[in-house]
Amino acid sequence: MRLDPEMRLGILEKIGVYSERFSIPEPRVLLTTREVLEMPKEATAGRRTSAYKYYGVSYLRHNAVFINVRKIPDEKELEKTIVHELIHMRFQYLGHGRRFNRLVRRGLRGGGFAPYKRRTAPAAI
Repeated sequence: MRLDPEMRLGILEKIGVYSERFSIPEPRVLLTTREVLEMPKEATAGRRTSAYKYYGVSYLRHNAVFINVRKIPDEKELEKTIVHELIHMRFQYLGHGRRFNRLVRRGLRGGGFAPYKRRTAPAAI
């Protein structure tokens, strides 16, 4: 796909909608490898120069996602990549697996998630 101003705006809108639905703060969105390389090295360490290989990358500590528009073949895959990366932001402790894929499918079907609440220890009796 080719990144033009209209597509950039559409992606930012989708990120905003899904972020709200998943109860997470809207991440910084990087859409070109140049934008990834312009980030501080400590922010993109590990997947700085290899980001171009992936459809998307989440930089959890810096609340940023990279969506590789040039590599994504169509709108459907773009939507799936956006949801996939935002699920990483919402459920940081989950790796790729059955539960993670279930959450991505739920997000694609329009499901949302309640705001995160820390569990408190039960009171001693």
